Amino acid sequence: MTQAPFYVSPEQLMKDRADFARKGIARGRSVVVLRFAEGILLLAENPSPTLHKIAEIYDRIGFAAVGKYNEFETLRQAGVRYADLRGYSYDRRDVTARGLTNAYAQTLAGVFTTESKPFEVELVVAELGVTPTEDQLYRITYDGSVIDETEHVAIGGQADAITDRLRGIVTSTQALEPVLRLGVDALAATTSGPLAVTDLEAAVLDRQAPGHRKFRRLPDAVVADLRGQ
Repeated sequence: MTQAPFYVSPEQLMKDRADFARKGIARGRSVVVLRFAEGILLLAENPSPTLHKIAEIYDRIGFAAVGKYNEFETLRQAGVRYADLRGYSYDRRDVTARGLTNAYAQTLAGVFTTESKPFEVELVVAELGVTPTEDQLYRITYDGSVIDETEHVAIGGQADAITDRLRGIVTSTQALEPVLRLGVDALAATTSGPLAVTDLEAAVLDRQAPGHRKFRRLPDAVVADLRGQ
């Protein structure tokens, strides 16, 4: 007698995949991305000096991620290849955060719906505009959903608490120093105590930087100085 295959409804299957991805992401430390007057700040709770959660994708485009390192590192590398190929084949101006976000969303949605295990990642793609009004922040979730943010965006295990703490605060008109303090305080509020400089990873997309490339990492000494320590 042949046994009938075990049936799981599509709704339950999608729910189980979503729960699995959310649990994996919740275990990771958070990242917050905030606009400031002269650029965009990317800030992560990350004690590792080598396994970066924040990176440069292209001239004016930054990348931040939480979740499983090997999965978001694969996506980061794919994003760099996408940007390099498009910039080489067409023009540097044709490499945009919106195009990269659409590529990431399609990849994550395809994995979520067709693979047995979804990616346990959440991403932010940030693009520095020529003027502040042209800055762009996109949050991409594990299932390929895209949210267009304005002032700031948090991802990771404590994203909701960080978002609540920053709610209503306009950062895009402030200088880097107070915005970095706001970001650090928001991250620290979700932990058991103050965050040491060595527990932070920070970078900026700086509108005043010369040349095409606007991304630069902030060394610990610079972060400490900006925090007033």
